[in-house]
Amino acid sequence: MARRKSIHIEGFKHANPIPAASQIGNLLVSGGIHGMDPATGKMAEALEDQLRFMFQHVRAVMTAAGGSPDGIIKFAVTMRDRTQRPALNVEWLKMFPDEHSRPARHTSEGSLSPGILVQCDIMAVIGN
Repeated sequence: MARRKSIHIEGFKHANPIPAASQIGNLLVSGGIHGMDPATGKMAEALEDQLRFMFQHVRAVMTAAGGSPDGIIKFAVTMRDRTQRPALNVEWLKMFPDEHSRPARHTSEGSLSPGILVQCDIMAVIGN
């Protein structure tokens, strides 16, 4: 059985003792990744800032695991207000500009912890 490896990144952490992601072999699965400002450790106020930081943290998780966003196969997003998906799509298109090479994505609306307007979790393959 492969050994599990916890992935931690600079500027992002959970309040509970939970890593940003977990990896076994070449499979990586994240916990909830939200828009915490890495400079302050506090949640950004504006949705656009939370989205920018969230995608920045996703990139950092992938790098820490030895991969890149190209290895992401599933991107699940929960938004407090799903009608604001156009703001999500701005960052989505920056990370995945090639319409022929994007991960699956599901965006749902749900209740989130106070101050959090959006969060995601990812599944990815690292390496070949």
